[in-house]
Amino acid sequence: MSLDLSAMREEFLSEGLNRKDLDASPFVQFEKWFKQAEQAQLREPNAMVLSTVSAEGQPSARVVLLKFFDENGFVFYTNYNSRKARDMAANPKVSLLFPWLDLHRQVKIEGHVEKVSTAESLKYFMSRPRGSQLGAWVSNQSSPITSRQLLMMKFEEIKKKFANKQVPLPDFWGGYRVIPTAIEFWQGRENRLHDRFEYRLDDAGNWEIQRLAP
Repeated sequence: MSLDLSAMREEFLSEGLNRKDLDASPFVQFEKWFKQAEQAQLREPNAMVLSTVSAEGQPSARVVLLKFFDENGFVFYTNYNSRKARDMAANPKVSLLFPWLDLHRQVKIEGHVEKVSTAESLKYFMSRPRGSQLGAWVSNQSSPITSRQLLMMKFEEIKKKFANKQVPLPDFWGGYRVIPTAIEFWQGRENRLHDRFEYRLDDAGNWEIQRLAP
C-alpha cells in the first residue's frame, strides 16, 4: 500500500514579514501574532506541539495547550508522571511549535523547562471546569489501560469521593514553564521563498534578530 502526496501543495500568497516591522522583544511580537490568530478565529490558537527527547535519545511530540505567557516564558500543565514529564526530567531541553496554518504562519520556540510554583498550578487548577479537575485525578497519563470502561469507573469513584467538596490539586499534576533561548517567526510566501526571522538570546541576555534562508 502506498500514498503519493507529491502533487499536494498550496501556494502561499500572504503578505511578507519585514525586519522593520518586528518588535525588539520576541514576546511582544508573539503577543501581536497570537492576537491576530485569535482575531482570525483560528481553532485553538493556543494549541502547540511540544517536542521532548528521552534519556535514550528518542524524540516525542504531542499537542498541549498554552495557558499563560509573559517575558518569563510559556506555561502549560500536565501530569508529572506522564511520558513528557519523564522526558523533561531526563532532558529539560524542549521545543514548541505553533502551527497557525490558515495564516501561513508558524512560531517555533527552543529552550528549557522548569516547573512552575505550586501556587501557580493551584491557581490554574481552580480555574478549570470541575470535570477537568476530576479527570486530572483519574488518569495515570501515558500508562497502559485495559479499557475505557475502567477509566470511566475510576472517574465515577473520584466523582463520589469529592462529591460536595472542592477538588484538591493532585500532588502529581502541575505546570511547566518553557524558558526560551530562541524564537522563530515563519511567514509563508510564494514560490516557497518564506520569510523567517529568528530571535536568539546572546550571552549578555539580549535578543539578537537575524533573517534565515527559507
